[in-house]
Formats: sequence, structure tokens, C-alpha cells
Amino acid sequence: MRSTNDKDPYGVTKARAMLDTSYAWLDERMKDRLWAIGDEFTLADCAAGPHLFYAHWCHPIDKSHQHLHAYRNRLMARPSFARCIDDGRPFRSFFPLDVPHMDLD
Repeated sequence: MRSTNDKDPYGVTKARAMLDTSYAWLDERMKDRLWAIGDEFTLADCAAGPHLFYAHWCHPIDKSHQHLHAYRNRLMARPSFARCIDDGRPFRSFFPLDVPHMDLD
């Protein structure tokens, strides 16, 4: 998301690799959970929601991470979070990537 003259291919590659590693770890963690720490929605889920929302825009979660996609979709469907997503739509033009279709899988 930098200007053409300030791009850092090495840094971008490392950041994408870090996200891929994190996505794989989260997918494994979510395979037997409904929410971040078990069956109850907690503050941990409130914290995870925005990060997964925007990270998926910047570096999409691979389709093979089915548990992570399901978790992200549950987060996005929570009424309080869905309202935040809807309330932010008028400001999407300020986000440099054209990805509003990626709200949900």
C-alpha cells in the first residue's frame, strides 16, 4: 500500500509469509472451537474480528483454511460486528484496495 518508489518486495514477501503462518495456526486452533477460546463469544473474539476482517482484504485467507473461514464468517455475522461493517461502508473509498466484496466469503 506504498507508493511505487517506496515499495519493499522483501518486506511484503515476509509479511505475507507471516500471515500465511498465522492463518494456518489459527485454522488449526479453530478446528474444534466455535469461538476463540471455546464455545462462548468473548473479548478475544471482539479483538480478532477487525484483524481478520482487514487481513483477509490485504492477503486473502487460503480456501484450504476452512475452519478459519468459518470462524471469520461467524464473526462477521455477529449483529454488533455486522453493524460496524455496514456503518463503515461510506468510508470504503478511503481504503486503497477495492475489496468490499470480501466482507464475507
